[in-house]
Amino acid sequence: MAQVPQTFFDALAVRAWCGLALDALGRSREEIDAINVYPVADGDTGTNLYLTVESAAAAVEAVFAGHEAGGDRGPTLADAVRAMAHGALIGARGNSGTILAQLLRGMAQVLAGDAGDAGDPDPAHADGTGLRLALRQAADSARLAVAHPVEGTVLTVASAAADAAGGAEGDCGTVARAAYEGARAALAETPARLAVLRSAGVVDAGGKGLVAVLGALVETFTGQAPRDLPAAGAPWSGAGDAAAAGPAGPAPGTGAECADAGAVPGPGGPAFEVIYLLEADDAAVTRLRERLDGLGDSLVVVGGDGLWNVHVHVDDAGAAVEAGVEAGRPYRIRITHFGAGDAHTTGAGRAAGERVQRAVVAVVPGEGLAGLYTEAGATTVVARPGEPPASGELVQAVRRAHAREVVLLPNDAELRHTAAAAAEQARAEGIRVALIPTRSAVQGIAALAVHEPERRFDEDVVSMTSAAGATRYAEVTVAERQSWTMAGICQAGDVLGLVDGDVAVIGQDVTATAEAVLDRMLAAGGELVTLVLGDDAPESVADRLRARVREGYLAVDTVVHHGGRQGALLLIGVE
Repeated sequence: MAQVPQTFFDALAVRAWCGLALDALGRSREEIDAINVYPVADGDTGTNLYLTVESAAAAVEAVFAGHEAGGDRGPTLADAVRAMAHGALIGARGNSGTILAQLLRGMAQVLAGDAGDAGDPDPAHADGTGLRLALRQAADSARLAVAHPVEGTVLTVASAAADAAGGAEGDCGTVARAAYEGARAALAETPARLAVLRSAGVVDAGGKGLVAVLGALVETFTGQAPRDLPAAGAPWSGAGDAAAAGPAGPAPGTGAECADAGAVPGPGGPAFEVIYLLEADDAAVTRLRERLDGLGDSLVVVGGDGLWNVHVHVDDAGAAVEAGVEAGRPYRIRITHFGAGDAHTTGAGRAAGERVQRAVVAVVPGEGLAGLYTEAGATTVVARPGEPPASGELVQAVRRAHAREVVLLPNDAELRHTAAAAAEQARAEGIRVALIPTRSAVQGIAALAVHEPERRFDEDVVSMTSAAGATRYAEVTVAERQSWTMAGICQAGDVLGLVDGDVAVIGQDVTATAEAVLDRMLAAGGELVTLVLGDDAPESVADRLRARVREGYLAVDTVVHHGGRQGALLLIGVE
């Protein structure tokens, strides 16, 4: 069915574009994965682009859901494009995804009126003129984000799209079609600019993905998807013709379009890919760029306004992370050893060659708990407060576990449907997946405690499910706004005690509220209390709760863990 076309850029157009781009990348993901040869034979570029756009689309949907819940007229264009750019930034995967995130950010700067004269928020700039300016800003900002740009990559395709759009006169559909055609022509010529593509007889994988995204933009404004996109794996027509090809590309390892997770480097190439989100100011990031450029290659730093996505290939992964610590606060750290092909999320995962029978994949709310789960043998996905992982990220974690059988612990009631979708996709890939509907990280801890991979799969899943179900869970947090609750009306700043997901206590003091919550939970009995402290919890709360259990509840043990930046001040589990 043809897409109902949008006549100009507004929030609905952004929403439609994200959805269509996600569909397009979903259809071509495997094809794009198969042709990623620069600078190493990778295999994740299509997947990483898909995950990046999935995060962008989810952020846009969240903005629409928020406005619908408030009963207003819906988000503005600025709201939607900023959400799209932010979602892509925090969800960017691999180098291609990181560059795509910067392309979307550049467009958002113009369309939201954040780019000075070029981003005049006058509604006239939501038309073809605004789209031309947005595509130009996108290509230029992406090129600036790459330490050593190389032609024949996605940067070349983006620049060609902007050039072609700049010469087009008309509405958004006309400009989008011109950009698409310019990008498509540039994609076909990428082997002429990069020797490794010419040798393999393929076009650039990242550029192929960008053409798909631009094709979705054409469909958004015309209602018709382009039908003339060349097959990704089709041999380049000029392959092997050195005279026509022009100068050879630079040596692998120095380019804008580099390996995504799971690659095996060429001789002498860096051993690790390091990626993390970073909270830091502009001056600190400038120093970080210089530091990382000296440590390795394939450096891309995108973002702004205090939040950045950092990507680099290095031999010393620890030094790259340390540089991020010196610049600000790095998190969602992913380190891939190219030889092993395993992406580690805050220490989680195992080498690709160590194919095991069974593994556990868990979503955890903070880096501290990620360490605990990893020690127990789980592969973890760290969920930042307010930014839940997308289904594609969970699928990637299942793949990283390298197991025939996987137990999936979402550890959040809100992730039930996301985890179910991920499990279904993993099953389609031949992995046996059991989803245990854990609603809190403390339930996941209880499930892990009884996990025995030597047992039959069904028996292990039943035992873990029983342990999780027998664990009551609670959290202590601070109210962000006035609200009606089951315990009465709370005000912004009140301390809330939630038991099994519902507000049970409203207080003013963290420790007193935690004690009241614990008493309610232990009134029904229990043998073990698990406390997970967030970074913002008072230092004395653990000692006070330990003492309360020791004095008032005989034969009940207490275990304390530190969860880091986990959103809630305190998580409590009672088994």
